[in-house]
Amino acid sequence: MLLTTQVGFNQKEICMKLGTKAQYGTRAMLDLAVHYGEGPLVIGDVAHRQEVSEKYLENLMAQLRAGGLVRTARGSRGGYALSRSPSQITLGEVVRILDGSLALVPCLDDPELCHRVGRCVTRRIWSKLYERIADVLDNITLADMVQMHNEPVPRSKEDVGGQE
Repeated sequence: MLLTTQVGFNQKEICMKLGTKAQYGTRAMLDLAVHYGEGPLVIGDVAHRQEVSEKYLENLMAQLRAGGLVRTARGSRGGYALSRSPSQITLGEVVRILDGSLALVPCLDDPELCHRVGRCVTRRIWSKLYERIADVLDNITLADMVQMHNEPVPRSKEDVGGQE
């Protein structure tokens, strides 16, 4: 998870966001999950469907393979496939492999980095936020995402439960 500064029109805004690796890698993993059981997928097809550069996606897949989430097959029917069932791979695993720690500040991963850890109020707040983010990401599987993918996406506030 990245903490970035964006400079907008006459204002400076700090926002937390996922890196592009996690964003594009998650889309690619969803693609593999949607096609789970169909055999290895050609990287070019996944890249085309997800509107990601094939070269960039190859780099992401190499990281996901090293992390044990995807496997490769060589030959004329080669490509990439999930190494486990979509119900056994969490979004948290994908994000951590591609973007690293979910911690918002370094001292959450390594308390030795800061001498204020024992008395730092803000660290407790960042810790609570980290725990909630991790809880959400660790409890959403690729199978859950496939299910969401197959559900219609609401188009407006009214579709979400507003007035008809």
